[in-house]
Amino acid sequence: MTRGRTVRSGRLRTLVVGATVLAATLAAPTPADAAPAPAHAAQDPTVVRTAAGLVRGEATAEGRQFLGIPYAQPPVGALRWKDPEPVAPWRGVRTARGFGNRCVQTSSWDPGYERPSHTEDCLDLNVYVPEGSGRRPVMVWLHGGGLTAGAGEDIVPDTFARRTGTVVVTVNYRLGAMGFLATAGLDGEARDGVSGNFGMLDQQAALRWVRANIGRFGGDPGRVTVAGESAGGRSVCTQLASPTSKGLYRAGIVESGAYGNCAARTHEAAVAAGAAFARKVGCADLSAACLRGKSSAEILDAQGGFDWGPVVGGAFLPVQPFEAYAKGAAARVPVLNGANEDEGRLFAFARFDHAGTPLTAERYPAVVKDAWGTELGERVLERYPLDGYASPTLAYATAFGDYLMACPALRLDAVLAGRGPVYAYEFADRTSPPFASLRDLHTSFDFGATHVNEVQYLFKHFGLTTPLNAEQRVLSRQMIQYWGSFVRGGVPRAEGQPEMPGGAGPVFLLRTASRGGNSVTTTVHREHRCDLWDAAARG
Repeated sequence: MTRGRTVRSGRLRTLVVGATVLAATLAAPTPADAAPAPAHAAQDPTVVRTAAGLVRGEATAEGRQFLGIPYAQPPVGALRWKDPEPVAPWRGVRTARGFGNRCVQTSSWDPGYERPSHTEDCLDLNVYVPEGSGRRPVMVWLHGGGLTAGAGEDIVPDTFARRTGTVVVTVNYRLGAMGFLATAGLDGEARDGVSGNFGMLDQQAALRWVRANIGRFGGDPGRVTVAGESAGGRSVCTQLASPTSKGLYRAGIVESGAYGNCAARTHEAAVAAGAAFARKVGCADLSAACLRGKSSAEILDAQGGFDWGPVVGGAFLPVQPFEAYAKGAAARVPVLNGANEDEGRLFAFARFDHAGTPLTAERYPAVVKDAWGTELGERVLERYPLDGYASPTLAYATAFGDYLMACPALRLDAVLAGRGPVYAYEFADRTSPPFASLRDLHTSFDFGATHVNEVQYLFKHFGLTTPLNAEQRVLSRQMIQYWGSFVRGGVPRAEGQPEMPGGAGPVFLLRTASRGGNSVTTTVHREHRCDLWDAAARG
């Protein structure tokens, strides 16, 4: 959820405060990266015919991969801040051996993100196919990044695909103002009368592309799991509640995505913020024409300081996700949901130690009260006393992580349990190496099992190999088996390990053998002081 040699403020702020393709025509243009279809294309496993045209991927040691396939038309010009349109067909064979453009975003501290992206032509996806035949289950991965950063390429799931026998699709979607701007000027153009959900609708367009095309890659369109971490997990939480996504998946995985109870912005608040953004970028008349006349660099420069995310009130999301779950209006599918034991340490490090101002004992009370107000702040100070932690930063980190991630994840378990199977986990390997962006900082800060750290146990995070020790590699294999089992059949299992229990209450701890191993617990709610945070959430 964070990026940048200094912490990506837009991404952090987002968490802290808050198609079927049209038929091809013979007259379709041939893109510059397409070549005439060879006669032997039908026998070449690296050439696949999608509904829009042929794509040529490549074989790897893990299977086959097809990178940078467009699933919608570039949202540029008159299509900026419009619902995604079906991709235009092409003639010949389109090369699919390199990632597409990243959607508009600032630079960051993550490997490979040292420069901003100003490219709007970014609605691409990547397909990873293991060797073998038959109709395989499919996992569609939505990346994290606070809905302001990231790309499908942030994970390379080729080994996961091979070990689990699944086809994995990773997706780009519009971010920040490009993906979530709502104004009265745009509302009239939105299909359901409510603007601001363009990034979410991109995700649904990708799911429709999967339904229409994945069978040609060996996937089963009837066995699709939509998954994501952080903002990607929040996206899954939102898609589960969206009536317009029903039938596009059979299961969901939410990793550290329940923050804020998955709540969307109200239409009123989103339009007010959109108007403020429009004035900031120099469009005082709030017109769509003026906004579309601004460059992507201007849009990016102006988007900081705003909360970007989905909007409730239209056909895409008629009611808030938790309300949809409680009323039975959400998809009744199995869900794997969880968080990490030390979620807050990343954010506390970013705010204090990385900024060069480690939190002191003297400042701790004021910082807590500033975060949660005087009355609740006093209770937080009682429940998270300094003498219980190695440093004031870790005390604040524990409180913040419980408030932001751990307790909302448990609340999501409870509301989901009433409408379908839910499997709750907590990633608790406190010995885990910090994920790649933090390793590059060469800090001795104790991150424990912080936000994002579980991703590197499942995939090649940023395409890199994580320096896991022997028992961490065992845990990684077990987690891949649990996730793969869920994607294949809806019940998380791993060889020689306890089965992950279903229902609200029990939580499955994922730990290395020397730290207790994988086990079921019923004390996580108490350990994260969720009585305090649940009461605060109820107001």
